[in-house]
Amino acid sequence: MSNHLNAEDATPEKSLNFIEQKLEADLAAGKHGGRILTRFPPEPNGYLHIGHAKAICVSFGLAEKYGGKTNLRFDDTNPEKESVEYVDAIRRDVRWLGFEWKGGEFYTSDYFDRLYELALQLIDDGHAYVDNQSPDEIAAQKGAPGRAGTASPFRDRAPAENRRLFEEMKRGECEEGSRVLRAKIDMAHDNMLMRDPVIYRIKFVEHHRTGKDWVIYPMYDFAHGQSDSMEQITHSLCSLEFENHRPLYNWFISTLGIYPSEQTEFARLNLNYTIMSKRKLLRLVEDGAVDGWDDPRMPTISGLRRRGYTPQAIREFAERVGVAKRNNVIDYSLLEWALRDDLNRRAPRVMAVLRPIKLTVLNYPEGETEWLPTVNNPEDEESGTREIPFGRELWMEAEDFKVEANKKWFRLAPGKTVRLKSAFIVEYVDHVVDSQGAVTEVQVNYIPNSKSGQDVSGVKAKGTLHWVEASHAVDAEVRLYDRLFMEAEPEGHDGRDYMEFVNPDSLEIVSGCKLEPSLANALEETVYQFTRLGYFTTDSKYSKPGHLVFNRAVTLKDGWKG
Repeated sequence: MSNHLNAEDATPEKSLNFIEQKLEADLAAGKHGGRILTRFPPEPNGYLHIGHAKAICVSFGLAEKYGGKTNLRFDDTNPEKESVEYVDAIRRDVRWLGFEWKGGEFYTSDYFDRLYELALQLIDDGHAYVDNQSPDEIAAQKGAPGRAGTASPFRDRAPAENRRLFEEMKRGECEEGSRVLRAKIDMAHDNMLMRDPVIYRIKFVEHHRTGKDWVIYPMYDFAHGQSDSMEQITHSLCSLEFENHRPLYNWFISTLGIYPSEQTEFARLNLNYTIMSKRKLLRLVEDGAVDGWDDPRMPTISGLRRRGYTPQAIREFAERVGVAKRNNVIDYSLLEWALRDDLNRRAPRVMAVLRPIKLTVLNYPEGETEWLPTVNNPEDEESGTREIPFGRELWMEAEDFKVEANKKWFRLAPGKTVRLKSAFIVEYVDHVVDSQGAVTEVQVNYIPNSKSGQDVSGVKAKGTLHWVEASHAVDAEVRLYDRLFMEAEPEGHDGRDYMEFVNPDSLEIVSGCKLEPSLANALEETVYQFTRLGYFTTDSKYSKPGHLVFNRAVTLKDGWKG
């Protein structure tokens, strides 16, 4: 059973987690000569997601904390699904999060020759054999939990015969699927993975690094531990789903007599309202449900970056989630909380009107403009100030005016007075409607001696509105994002496809937005707080001079209703 953690529950982890306790004990005992060397081994078959971000923070972060290093190793043993595009994206994501692989960059394909030699060693020692059965036949003979499997009819081939057959596989003399190499362990083992697992298969697929040099490729379980051993990894940290792989990991290392790397598992990140499978995320891309791997609704690191998430927020989120031995389901609001907490301190405040109507200041001189100072970020005293234009013709949010309003309405309405942020207090005079009855313009008078910071008017305005001066306004398109799925557990419905639960309202594109002039030169990956509206950043894919596109990273408050 999973535990649920949300933003209200979040408290920083103060005591050492179980991996930190292990690292400190190993260092105190002088194990591995006092070295700490971890690794992050992504398969380059897709873009990394927020679950990988947690794993990155664990492997890199713990090595940094204890004076160690981390290797980046690409687990490129399946050429059908791997590409240089994914390798480049993974490098970019790790660096963006603020980590460097100080132990070095490696590929499992670097070890293909050595892994082949180790496979021959298993064969010669009677610990591996070539099996000519089909995948279905092998699967059927595996048995089931509590019921022993059946030995392959090829299990007792002589080592010399197995070596000859395996060498034929390597030379490309066998059809794909006609043979595999299996470890010879125990067909009655309680752990199904120990029942003579396949360790090599034939694939006539060109590899993105080795080209056509190889037509046999090692399986993950065979390559993983041996790659760790060859790099002399001291602490191989991975998610809990690999716990039942550890006996096999240890068996290969022990049987081969190589450096004893050690695997330790921790709970993977499970985030509600999303999915954490690269294969299923790829389907979202291929089916056009999203705009690529970096769609701002995707849980990929590149998607989060494009949306406006900061590396500091993601690292803080990973720290809050912590390292546990049991799987948790983390509430999406905790991730959003981490972003708000970070952006509140660092994001410049600006003004933008998303659904504009005219706001005319009748008693302000036509053709005149004055520039008023405003604070860039009240949470950061060193952020300074900037000047914004004010004039007779402004833009305001349509939703900030009501023709009929009660006493609890503190925005504009007949008989109401409000302050325009960093400017003046204005009082309602009149409004204009179109043929459909929709308000298109609100007319007000301003109180000249009510300027912000110099107010001597004595007038008390209960509400404060954001606005943009019309003649200097910058046009923009704004994209408002919501949860990608409507269900907290989109995969938790028996017999139903998770694609059924994609949220049709997860993206709203708003055109004709009006922004203050400073945003004409908005910097990529700089997140701004649009006053009263949320946090926004320029879209790295579509925004360009003359056609600004902003993505909403997160709202100011958690107003999402599940």
